[in-house]
Amino acid sequence: MASMAVQLLGFFLGLLGLVGTVVATVLPHWRSTAYVGSNIITATAYMKGLWMECVWHSTGIYQCQVYRSLLALPQDLQAARALMVLSCVTSVLASLVSVMGMKCTRFARHSVIKSPLVLSGGVCFICAGLLCLITVSWTTNDVILDFYDPFIPSGMKYEIGLAVYLGFASAFLSLSGGMVLCWSSSPDRSQRPPRMQRSPPLSAPPPFNPIYPPAPPYKPPEALRDNRAPSFCSASSSGYRLHDYV
Repeated sequence: MASMAVQLLGFFLGLLGLVGTVVATVLPHWRSTAYVGSNIITATAYMKGLWMECVWHSTGIYQCQVYRSLLALPQDLQAARALMVLSCVTSVLASLVSVMGMKCTRFARHSVIKSPLVLSGGVCFICAGLLCLITVSWTTNDVILDFYDPFIPSGMKYEIGLAVYLGFASAFLSLSGGMVLCWSSSPDRSQRPPRMQRSPPLSAPPPFNPIYPPAPPYKPPEALRDNRAPSFCSASSSGYRLHDYV
């Protein structure tokens, strides 16, 4: 029961990591306008994501434009797209494998493949968390370097967006869920296999085999002396055998 609860905890942590990774991938809040310098304009705010650019006006209107050309994008943005999509796919695969290997499901119940399936799901969650963590860390490093670069104008500098923080949280959730699943799949060495006990016989064995009849009782030779068959050499008189008187 304890192992089942641990598996459920690890699965839900990985599932939360999956949801957070998908939301962080779709949101455009990876980079937001930095209000620095002498000319600060707060009427509009610019945001950049992996798939689109958005402009927020003070009146509450959002205007977004999707990147139309894939090859015209910077190489770091293309790599970030690929890593985040791969992280989402790996998380989905980890969720399916973990569900099949958990003890609370009916798939392959009482089979030896349950534990390897849970271990595979945990490893996939760990890989998905690492991919997401690499992407958001790379983006954070680029934003910080551009922010402190003196050759970049103040109006073109950006800060870390909310999607990056969500990506960090999702990565840690996926890593935690994967490690919990891997730990729950390890065999419990404290439990010893039960000893084989011989059950007592239900009934006493029969005294003899009924197929073969019992042997006749033993008789001494004296009782069988007069029961010999008469031979041709012996003469008889009045029903008595001659050799009885010899």
